Amino acid sequence: MSTPETPPSDLETVRSRLNVVTQETRFSLLQDVLGHPDGLPTLKELDYVNPGKSRTTIRQHLAELVDAGIVEEVLLPEDQRRNDRPYKFYGLSEEGRAFLEEHKLLRAEDTLREIYDRVEKTDEIERYESAPRPER
Repeated sequence: MSTPETPPSDLETVRSRLNVVTQETRFSLLQDVLGHPDGLPTLKELDYVNPGKSRTTIRQHLAELVDAGIVEEVLLPEDQRRNDRPYKFYGLSEEGRAFLEEHKLLRAEDTLREIYDRVEKTDEIERYESAPRPER
């Protein structure tokens, strides 16, 4: 059913996106993105904080979040890349942030950052976490 303000196609989009973001693994990945100090974790960082999931599974779920327009891949400009540093990051898209805000799914953002900060990290993960991030 649609409301007078919302055409059916928009309702279908909302339902589809809610289905994408509320699936357990994807919701967890969104929480990790929101909890990251810069809001732009790498695949390696997401893999580290999700030890029960394979990197392939994480990649597949990230792809679904990207396809839904909730998350975007953000690349470090080529002139700023170094061989020993990451250059691909995942962050909320503007559209994704607006969608999550509209559906009250961002209320715990500060808490998620506090939790993420308390995660014990290896030297390698700390190096990744402190790597330069693209401007957004």
